[in-house]
Amino acid sequence: MTRTVSEGPTRMRALAASLPTGLLEGFRAGHELALPTDGTSPRVYAVGMGGSGIAADLARGIVDAESSASLTVVRAPELPRSVDANSRVVLLSYSGNTWETVRSYEVAGRLGAARTVITSGGVLAERAAEDDVPILPVPPGMPPRSAVGHLFGGMLGLLDPLFPETNETRIAKVAERTRSLIGAYGRARGPAASLAETVGDRFPFVYAESNFLALARRWKTQIEENAKRIAAFDEVPELFHNALVGWDATGAREAARVAVLLLEWSGEAAATRKSLRYLERLLGERGVPVERVLLPSDDRLEALVGGIALGDHLSLFLADRRKVDPYPVDAITRLKAAIGGPKPKTR
Repeated sequence: MTRTVSEGPTRMRALAASLPTGLLEGFRAGHELALPTDGTSPRVYAVGMGGSGIAADLARGIVDAESSASLTVVRAPELPRSVDANSRVVLLSYSGNTWETVRSYEVAGRLGAARTVITSGGVLAERAAEDDVPILPVPPGMPPRSAVGHLFGGMLGLLDPLFPETNETRIAKVAERTRSLIGAYGRARGPAASLAETVGDRFPFVYAESNFLALARRWKTQIEENAKRIAAFDEVPELFHNALVGWDATGAREAARVAVLLLEWSGEAAATRKSLRYLERLLGERGVPVERVLLPSDDRLEALVGGIALGDHLSLFLADRRKVDPYPVDAITRLKAAIGGPKPKTR
């Protein structure tokens, strides 16, 4: 069906508002396929690209901080040499046709690793069904980046036994509270619109501490795909050992072309907060617009999900400012057409 100019923004806002529902549904579906545990700390690898891979990055921020498991995210067609028959590999591809993920699926099978697939269909679902590999289905018919709730929730459901206690009740609370935030984030005079005013036509840098780095990456990629403009992200405290030098040397002309968004959480270390205030002062002295974005909860998971919702709406307001349709990603479509991809088996 051909969309009119106005349908893309409306559709994307509806999808952004569905984040809490997707999180709940994804967690419940993932929990039904939860990875078994024998009390040890297993090596889990999650393979995915783009809007699918970001769900694994987001999950790693929770898994690394709150469980004893090791989650390695792979954003490439080749698996690390450490993958073997004792490994567990989760393969995420919303379309099921991402060639890098399909290749990793095949390699993991040859290595004898236990595999689980998260997808809406495509070649990956076909091959998993043939190989009796567990499939966590996600609803079809949306851009992969808009399926983040289902994909992220699915990852947390799969990995739930690796936490000290189940996250089931916590996920329900997070979904409920995030749903109430989204109403404010979608308002024309709400916090997301205000952030869009701060960014304006400037090049945005998004900074966050290590456990929220995936959130900064999500903001960056949403700005790129929805608002059709380049953005950048970086990690605290690492950036204080390199990027700080560049900011210190920033002149007035450069400062006028950029903006910095600091994603901050109440659970940050005192030294991190002190360093951020130093950076904020330095940027202010150089004339760089800075916006502190306080993530909306003391609960790490709730802060992360609320941050996803806020960043998604920011990117949509930036799309409005630029008068672009946030729905299509034609450049990616052209690339896929040019390079081809995995084909279904003919029978």
